[in-house]
Amino acid sequence: MWRELRRLGAVPAASGAWALPDLPAFTEPLPNLRTLAEKGGGTLAVLKIDSHGDGDIAIVRNAFLATRTDEWNEFIADCGKFEAEIDREIAKEKFTFGELEEEEQSLDRLRRWQRDLLRRNPVEIDIANAAARRLGEVTERLAMYTELVFAANLPTVPAA
Repeated sequence: MWRELRRLGAVPAASGAWALPDLPAFTEPLPNLRTLAEKGGGTLAVLKIDSHGDGDIAIVRNAFLATRTDEWNEFIADCGKFEAEIDREIAKEKFTFGELEEEEQSLDRLRRWQRDLLRRNPVEIDIANAAARRLGEVTERLAMYTELVFAANLPTVPAA
């Protein structure tokens, strides 16, 4: 259950208690989570809560933002790993279509991950913008690698 709650974007509030915003992107999957809990012999209680002061809201908001920030940092780190992988292939001059396909799949995985993170971002945070820039940079790096692969594998046409 905790894995599914994390995937959904919930943050731990206390032992066995999780918090998430009351927004459709977060609440629509809850019936499926209830079914999952019941199949495992557990229960799921979904409650709407009110705060008794601004400090209460700030605690949950800060936990939520800290979790999102950690996720974006992990995403940015994976962009770096992806870029390093492309650089290794260039250094080894491994310009094969098979390798290019693998790298394209890695980029697709990063794009799906970014979409998932954006879905769990009900408020704009600066690191999401930094992550978008980083994804743009590695996308350009893959485009450059793609050109190298095609140049190494396609016959050149002699000038007339």
